[in-house]
Amino acid sequence: MAFLRPSAANEGPGVLRGQRIHLRPLTLDDYSAWADLRSLSRAHLEPWEPEWRQDELWRSSFRQRVRHYQKEARDDLGYAFGVFETAGDKLAGGLTLGNVRRGVMQIATLGYWLGAPHVGRGYMSEAVRLIIPHAFGQLRLHRLEAASMPSNTTSIRVLERTGFVREGLARRYLMISGSWQDHLRFALLADEVEKGAD
Repeated sequence: MAFLRPSAANEGPGVLRGQRIHLRPLTLDDYSAWADLRSLSRAHLEPWEPEWRQDELWRSSFRQRVRHYQKEARDDLGYAFGVFETAGDKLAGGLTLGNVRRGVMQIATLGYWLGAPHVGRGYMSEAVRLIIPHAFGQLRLHRLEAASMPSNTTSIRVLERTGFVREGLARRYLMISGSWQDHLRFALLADEVEKGAD
């Protein structure tokens, strides 16, 4: 849908650089680092994610994932990034702006994960702070939405630290780890960020 779609969105995201981490789209060359980190972090990630498929960590599945991300970016439907430690360009996690809706909405849904060895370093808060100006600037979105299970206090802290406002409870919102789970809903608006910069 071209209605109110920014022309810059179709050019695809480049590298977004922070102080300790940077965001860039995953490539096929990232497979080994991605599979190793996801495998190492499985017990840490599974309670908060959709049920893993049997082929979750296969190279062929990763190839399909990267191609899907590339197509979504071309079609202005979603933008996916790897979160990398700047020192050594080491993969630490992932972040997505998914389910982009244009027209009268101009909304995307924020999602993220962090590998177990990188938890507690503030990397995801830095990553979210990097993506916010990109979302409201280059992508010209009006609203970012996010959701977290009430028991995922680490994720909730990331959202609260980066300015997201809690809007309510979505009952049995997502199928996580094999069962429907309630989620707290959060949002951040472009004009709230602009006011905060004053």
